[in-house]
Amino acid sequence: MEVTGVLAPTVTVFISSSLNTFRSEKRYSRSLTIAEFKCKLELLVGSPASCMQLELYGVDKFYSKLDQEDALPGSYPVDDGCRIHLIDHSGARLGEYEDVSRVETYMISQEACDQRQDTRSKPGRYNEEERAQQEAEAAQRLAKEKAEASPTPWAAAVSQSSSLVTGLVSAMMSHWEKTMAV
Repeated sequence: MEVTGVLAPTVTVFISSSLNTFRSEKRYSRSLTIAEFKCKLELLVGSPASCMQLELYGVDKFYSKLDQEDALPGSYPVDDGCRIHLIDHSGARLGEYEDVSRVETYMISQEACDQRQDTRSKPGRYNEEERAQQEAEAAQRLAKEKAEASPTPWAAAVSQSSSLVTGLVSAMMSHWEKTMAV
């Protein structure tokens, strides 16, 4: 009897690159072609899909190059836990996308910031004094609502009748238990 396995619709692989020093664990659909897979990697690594060369590794063992653009991952021995290494041919260097010192920053003066309407530096939700005042007002409202919600006469009657019913039921249960024991 031969047992054939059914592949899961997704595969979990590790992605490494010649552009960065870290690996990423990602899950991808097995229905993607290699070309579509490269487009997904473009967002992760930063290299254009046209400048990518993909290599498939097992546990530190080279399996093959993923070089057929229209092939599905099932055409290659891609399985959970494999590593796909991306080699970039765009001319970018290792760590180029990790170096935040090269990122252009924008500084705004405090006066210009105070004039803006969409900043969080204004008093309001993040102002501790106003927040404490709002909490005190909420506590006062809650105390007032509790005072106004004193029991009504019918609520007391319902409470008494429910305890009366509970007493009757427990008396009937004990009587029934006594008669069944005889």
